[in-house]
Amino acid sequence: MKNILKLNSISPVINGIFDQNYNVSDDAKNPDGIILRSFKMHDYNLDPNTVAIARAGAGVNNIPVGEYAKQGVVVFNTPGANANAVKELVIASLLLGSRKITDAIDWVKTLKGQGAEVGKLVEKGKSNFGGQEITGKTLGVIGLGAIGALVANAADKLGMKVIGYDPFLSVEAALRLSTHVKVVKTLDEIAAQSNYLTIHIPYIANENGGLINAEFISKMKDGVVIVNCARGELVNNADMIDAVNSGKVARYVCDFPADEIIGINNIICIPHLGASTEEAEDNCAVMAAKQLIDYIENGNIVNSVNYPACSMPRTTPYRLVILHKNVSGILAKITTVVGEQGVNISNMSNKSRGDYAVTLLDVDSEVSEKSIKTIESVEDVIKVREIK
Repeated sequence: MKNILKLNSISPVINGIFDQNYNVSDDAKNPDGIILRSFKMHDYNLDPNTVAIARAGAGVNNIPVGEYAKQGVVVFNTPGANANAVKELVIASLLLGSRKITDAIDWVKTLKGQGAEVGKLVEKGKSNFGGQEITGKTLGVIGLGAIGALVANAADKLGMKVIGYDPFLSVEAALRLSTHVKVVKTLDEIAAQSNYLTIHIPYIANENGGLINAEFISKMKDGVVIVNCARGELVNNADMIDAVNSGKVARYVCDFPADEIIGINNIICIPHLGASTEEAEDNCAVMAAKQLIDYIENGNIVNSVNYPACSMPRTTPYRLVILHKNVSGILAKITTVVGEQGVNISNMSNKSRGDYAVTLLDVDSEVSEKSIKTIESVEDVIKVREIK
């Protein structure tokens, strides 16, 4: 029986994914795997039995992924599972930024009690809430991954001119884009051409925090509308407040409220609703559960944020999953030691990314605990696990 610990409330659809060989609960002891959403793990006392953690969502700021990589704990996320939900909120945000819908709704509430005069008051006061249409305007999309591509394509269908920037654009992602979406080479091009801007990149500490700041905004058109459904840290809030107050930015719509931007005129704060749909929560939960199961049962890694993708069909009943540093000569050392233990390798796969690597070995016979410890003692090997 494998134990899966839930650190947050997770969609019950996972009950149909985990079979009778799994105990899934919010108080599971010695968990083999953990599934969570927003639980902050930076100060969490991780059980040594845990081999994998799955985040039912894309962002992993709440998980110390680097530290867990050192411990041989694979961390998964679920990119794309909530993409449609976020896309729909972004489209709604573009409209909220164009039309003074929220202001108008708040104003209508003040008419309560005016009786038959409401209709006349509405006709008289509606001129205070004029806006503009998004059709024909240029939308700049920073990041053309799963969400950014959906947003770009949807905006194109709504009649917007769409330009995108993504220095890491993959062939697969490029093929998902409408042929009408123009991919530019620099952020400056995005800034100079956009009437609207939406951000769809992950926040990486010490790298892209405050990407949208006073300098970037100064390069933009007057009256630009900026939408942020990616991460709050990507925008310098102090600079944004100044830009909104000056009119340089007509409206800022943010899915990540912070004390300093709440209540500021022309800043609309949405309470992190990007992935808050029943469908998205189900999709994320299912993907997270399947990735945990595949790693626990087969050692296959898909959508890990701290180890490379590595998958291989099972060819024997016995598999060794070896997590190790990505250093020269390590694979030869591992296979030599495995051979010295009298273990015959039937099939293997090795993948690396950054500082870490994964080696999957299908072997012809069961491997003793002593042999596993010997393999694990090889310099730069982090963890060895046998699946049978």
